[in-house]
Amino acid sequence: MKKKEDWGNIDRCPECGSENLIHDEESGEIICGDCGLVISESIINKGPEWRAFTQSEKESRSRVGVPLSFSVHDKGLTTVIGRVGRDALGRKLPLKTKLQMLRLRKWQIRSRVHSSVDRNLAQAMAELDRLTDKLHIPPTIKERAAIIYRKALDKGLVRGRSIAAITAAALYAACRLTRTPRTLKEVAAHSPIDKKDIARCYRLLVRELDLRMPIPGAEERIPKIAAKVGVGERTQQKAVEILRRAGALRKTAGKDPMGLAAAALYIACVLNDEKRTQKMIADAAGVTEVTIRNRYKGLKEALKLDI
Repeated sequence: MKKKEDWGNIDRCPECGSENLIHDEESGEIICGDCGLVISESIINKGPEWRAFTQSEKESRSRVGVPLSFSVHDKGLTTVIGRVGRDALGRKLPLKTKLQMLRLRKWQIRSRVHSSVDRNLAQAMAELDRLTDKLHIPPTIKERAAIIYRKALDKGLVRGRSIAAITAAALYAACRLTRTPRTLKEVAAHSPIDKKDIARCYRLLVRELDLRMPIPGAEERIPKIAAKVGVGERTQQKAVEILRRAGALRKTAGKDPMGLAAAALYIACVLNDEKRTQKMIADAAGVTEVTIRNRYKGLKEALKLDI
């Protein structure tokens, strides 16, 4: 006769040989579904000791470590040996142990980037981290840019080209895909690579990775310009309304979204009596005053505004 401790490890009933076993977690029993024999009782619950009633609560209480991150060259699946010279009880480590830990740390760092692909990713992800910090890019866009770079690396598009250029192009492509208002000029301003080279790499990524870029909208540029010149929410909504009315009349096709957004915001400032000059808005939008005046005239005539 088998002991009760062994019955929990079998996959069939010892009486009738049935494999229809029922695990009742509430009573802690394993029951045969055919003959009703209680095979085991008071079984050990191997689940967590906490309870969760929603999916978000379950994820917040889960202890499975940090999630995978494509913006880290090894996706975050690595062991880090720190420089702390004390043990778990706070006591100082002997000199021999400390030297041994330093040697382990050195070889652990070397093992993380043992191949050329790992070294490439380590350099690219460091550059991506620097760019996203300078441009204030959200973490989700950063992850999207890292995925685009990894696809380019798998296709061999990085070979023979600058890692920094492909990284900047991947970040700009991620901003375009997610409709994040960051221009190529802004990306190039914080990158050691020229704007022309980043644009060439961007076109390469779009062509080789078959990226479908959405058409940029002028309405998405309004908050960025308004934040720089200190325009209120009411005026921003007015500018968005002007752009939508012009879009319905098909008067915005083929024109630079940033110039349209700047002109619409200037018109909204005039209508709401917020004193902002064309030069202030032009500097905030990165366009010339001539562009604002031309778009201003076009919008005024198309919408028949009485200004």
